[in-house]
Order: sequence, then structure tokens, then C-alpha cells
Amino acid sequence: MMEYKGYLAHTELDDEANIFHGEVINIRDVITFQGKSVDDLRQAFQDSVDDYLAFCAERGEEPEQPFAGQLTVRLSPEQHRQVILAAEKAGKRLERWVADVLTQATRLQRGPKAGKVA
Repeated sequence: MMEYKGYLAHTELDDEANIFHGEVINIRDVITFQGKSVDDLRQAFQDSVDDYLAFCAERGEEPEQPFAGQLTVRLSPEQHRQVILAAEKAGKRLERWVADVLTQATRLQRGPKAGKVA
């Protein structure tokens, strides 16, 4: 995973073509890039983000901002009911309860040493 100016990119190696490919993943607009080495890939990523920002400015449009802080989740009616009940039982507003649960889940994903300073 690469990060530049708040934009995150997923990268992978095309072993047959002997080239790295990448794509920004935290916006709906499509930003892709490629490079023959890690340094080339990193530079292409930064150049592509900068080009995207310049293109938006030229058109007088606001670039899409990564991680706007909103998340839409589709649930079955039963899941929705269970989530509402769990939030109420915890004495929290739904948005706060969901944010707390997701924060706890991401900490578990990172493992027991995540967030600890040695």
C-alpha cells in the first residue's frame, strides 16, 4: 500500500510483463500508474496524483477527497435491527456505536502490538 497526499494506492507486480501496476483505491475517480522499479512506481504514483489534481484545477472542479468520513453500508433488515438494538443496549447513538465497533475491529486486525510504542 502506498500513500501520497491522502490518496492510497494498491500495487501489484505483473510478473510476465516485469512491471508494477498501481491504482488509487480511496476515491471513485480512476487514477492508475506503473513503473519498472519500486522507485519508478512511487514516482509514477505521485505524478499521477499531481496530474489528477492539476486536471481538476484546470477544469475548475474540486478533486475527489479521499476518506470523506462517510461510509454507506447495506444490511439485511434483520442485521439492521440487530445493529440498532446493540447500539441502544450500549447506550450510544448508532453512528458512534458503529465507529467504535469498526475501530475495535481494525485494532484486532493489526494485532496485539498495533498502536504500542516501544
